[in-house]
Amino acid sequence: MTTSTIKPDHGLSLRMVFTALMLLVLYMLIVGVLINLGISTVFVLVIAAALLFSQYFFSAKVAMFSMQAHEVSAAEEPRLHAIVDRLCQLANMPKPKVGVAEMDIPNAFATGRSPKAAVVCATRGIMNRLSDEELEAVLAHELSHVAHRDVAVMTIASGVGMLAGLVGRMAMWGAFLGGGRNSRDGGNIVAIEMVVWLLSIVISIVAFFLTMALSRYRELSADRSGALLTGKPSVLASALIQITGDMGRIPRTDLRKAEGMNTFFFAPALAGGTASSLFSTHPTLQKRLDQLNKLEHEINGHA
Repeated sequence: MTTSTIKPDHGLSLRMVFTALMLLVLYMLIVGVLINLGISTVFVLVIAAALLFSQYFFSAKVAMFSMQAHEVSAAEEPRLHAIVDRLCQLANMPKPKVGVAEMDIPNAFATGRSPKAAVVCATRGIMNRLSDEELEAVLAHELSHVAHRDVAVMTIASGVGMLAGLVGRMAMWGAFLGGGRNSRDGGNIVAIEMVVWLLSIVISIVAFFLTMALSRYRELSADRSGALLTGKPSVLASALIQITGDMGRIPRTDLRKAEGMNTFFFAPALAGGTASSLFSTHPTLQKRLDQLNKLEHEINGHA
């Protein structure tokens, strides 16, 4: 087995383990809530296992479908494949599948449960706007996500919030539809359903903040690893500035359609304006640029 030259980020690994454990606790809470609602234990466990399985094994296909993306061969996209080939040689890692998303939004993302099942995808917009050197820097960032194996954790993390929301809606409609019950038992059932609804909201909020915190850290980690792989932090900074600027020229309706993929994007489709950084999937542009500038000085031997 070969060892990638993209070094592990121990801070990221610890955060992924912590996030995974916390999400497991939240997942078990949801399962417990469903069982306490009187749903068959076997049915709940089967559904929970099926959801985890589908999230883990089919996340790449879902992400590609959501982004109107498709896998491309070297004959179809020689430029893109040549860049990925070069980066994989530098990183000493297996070559992932290569995809293109047919949209003008300048962005890129990586998906897949493991390096062997990974897909690195660039949008048509980013390919048309960046030079080969800048596109290489962005794809090095995405390959770092693959090497760090953080994509699977992010996929499952987003699924916990979705499941909690589903449970909450079930409980809410149960409470509303059962509001006319006059018996003591009926009143107790409505009260329980309202408590479940509130609990599901809390679980969704906790899962959201866990996901956002990990997402911001993993972007900084991938920036650093990608810049070290190419040895050109300033080029990655240049690509980041250009993509962020060009994003402002994309119709807002198109950006909103892609906003659901923000967690996986190189740069967020919508940055959130003045919203608190707690709600952001990415670090601020300035924070990313400051890290890359510091890294440029370190590589060139400057103080």
